[in-house]
Amino acid sequence: MSKERKKYWNMTGNELAEATKEFDQEGAAETFGPMTPRAEAAWRKARRKRPRGRSRVDRGVKVVSVGIAAGLLQRADHLARKRGITRAKLVEEGLKSVLAKNRA
Repeated sequence: MSKERKKYWNMTGNELAEATKEFDQEGAAETFGPMTPRAEAAWRKARRKRPRGRSRVDRGVKVVSVGIAAGLLQRADHLARKRGITRAKLVEEGLKSVLAKNRA
C-alpha cells in the first residue's frame, strides 16, 4: 500500500523541492518510452478541437436565469453527463417534450 502524498500546494518549500527533485535533472525526457496505445488514445482525445461558440442554428438563443432546486439540478447534471449532452441541451429537450404534450 503506497503512502498518500501531500498535495503540492500544501507543501512547504523544502517538501516541494524534495517531491520534485527528479525533474531537476537534465535529460529527464530521455527516460520516457513510447506511448502505449491507451495513452495515445487519451492524448488524441484531449487534442481534439471542439467548435467554439454557438452554432449558426443557435443565433436566436436568449439566456435566461431560472431558479432550480439544488437536488433537481444535481440529478439533471448527472443525466446530462450520462447522456453526453450539455445541461442546456437537456433543458431544451425537456421543454420541447412538455410543450409537445400540451399542444392540444
